[in-house]
Amino acid sequence: MPPLSPTADAAWAALRAQFLLPPGRIYLDGNSLGLLCQPAQNALLSVVAEWATLGINGWLEGTPAWLTYAEDTATSLAPLLGVAPADLALTGQTTPNLHQLLATLFNPAHPTRRVILGDTLNFASDGYALASHLRQRDLAPATHLRRIPSRDGFTLTTADILAALAAPDVQLAVLPSVLFTSGQLLDLPQISAAARAQGVLLGWDLSHSIGAIPHDLTAAGPDFAFWCAYKYLNAGPGAPGGLWLHPRHAARPPGLAGWWGVNAARRFDLAPEHDPAPGAARLHIGTPSILGLAPLRGALSLFNAAGGIEAVRARSLALTEHLITQADHLLAPLGLSIVTPRDPAARGGHVALCHPEARRLAAAWRAAGVIPDFRPPAVLRVAPVAFYNTFADIDAALNHLAAILHDGRYRDLPTPSDLVP
Repeated sequence: MPPLSPTADAAWAALRAQFLLPPGRIYLDGNSLGLLCQPAQNALLSVVAEWATLGINGWLEGTPAWLTYAEDTATSLAPLLGVAPADLALTGQTTPNLHQLLATLFNPAHPTRRVILGDTLNFASDGYALASHLRQRDLAPATHLRRIPSRDGFTLTTADILAALAAPDVQLAVLPSVLFTSGQLLDLPQISAAARAQGVLLGWDLSHSIGAIPHDLTAAGPDFAFWCAYKYLNAGPGAPGGLWLHPRHAARPPGLAGWWGVNAARRFDLAPEHDPAPGAARLHIGTPSILGLAPLRGALSLFNAAGGIEAVRARSLALTEHLITQADHLLAPLGLSIVTPRDPAARGGHVALCHPEARRLAAAWRAAGVIPDFRPPAVLRVAPVAFYNTFADIDAALNHLAAILHDGRYRDLPTPSDLVP
C-alpha cells in the first residue's frame, strides 16, 4: 500500500475538526488515551439529559433504551472486528474481562494440558491475570505459566510463537495483537490457525489494535479476544472494554456468573439458578455502565464517516510511514533509533523511538508543546492517529525533537518520575 501524499490532510480535515485538540499542543499519545470527539460528548450529554428527565424510565424509554444500550453499541463495533454482534459483550475492563474468559475456558483438571502460554513483552496486567488465575486454580505459575521470550527485547518472532504453541502441555495462550512497546503487529491469522491445529485455546488482547487495524476474527478463528476502548476507539479514560467469544464456545456456562449475564427474557425473574443468555452476553456480570458506554457509541459513528476501518488503517499507515521516513532523516543521526518493524504488515498504529535518555526527552518534548508517551526504560511511543493527526503535526513534532537532541538541553532536566497508563 503506497503512502498517501501530505496533501491528503485536507480530506481528513472535517474529521479532525470533530476532536477537541489540546490548545497549543501536538497530541501524539492516542495509543494511550484517544481525544474527546464531539459525537462522544454529545452522546454522553444525551444520556445525562435522559437521566435527568426520565430517571429510572431511561432503561425503557432512553434512545436507545438503556436495557439494550450495550447490545446496540456492539452492533456499531462489530464491523471493526469482523464478528457478529451477538458474539460481543461490551462490559467491564481489559483485565476483569480476561479473568472472566479464563474462568470460562480454562480447565485446570485437564490430564495433560495445564500450561497457559504468554509472552515476555505483553502489558503486565495480562501477566498478573494469568498468574493469579493459575493460583486460584491451585496451579503454580512457576510451573504452569510459560512465556515466549523476545530475541531483541522489542519484538516476537512468529517461529518462536508457533514453536511454543506446539508444546503438548499447553492448553491456552494469550497474546497481544500489537506489542504495546514496539508497535509490532503479530500475524493473527497464521498464529490463530496454528493454535487451532494444535488444539490450543487462543485469545488476543486487542487493546493496541482495535480502532486502528481491521480485524476479521470470525475468519481467523481464535477462541476469544478482549480489549479496552480508551485508545483508538476514543471512548474516554477508563471507558468500558469488551470481549468476544467464538460461537463454538457459546454453550459454555460463564465462569463468573452475574445477573446481567442471565437470559434477558428472564433477567428480572431473579431466579435462584443462573439461566445464561445466548452468545457472549452470558459473560456480562454486573449492570452495564450507560454513562461509560455513551462516549463509545458516539465515537464509533466517526468510523463510518471515515469510510470504515480500512480507510482508517490506510491513513494510519501513511502517517506512520511518513514518521519513520522523517525520523530516519532527522533523528537517527542524533542517536535515536526506531524499534518498530518497517514492514507495514507488521506495524500497528504507533512508532517506537528508542534512546537511552527517553524519559528526559519525553519531558523536554512536552515542554516544547508535543505530547508523546514514554515507556521504560528507553522508548518514546508516537501515535499519529488517523482521525486527528496530520503530516504537518509529524513534521513539526520531529523538528522539535531534533532541536532538543541537537542542543542537549534535555540533559539538564531532573529525571521525571511521572508515568501515565
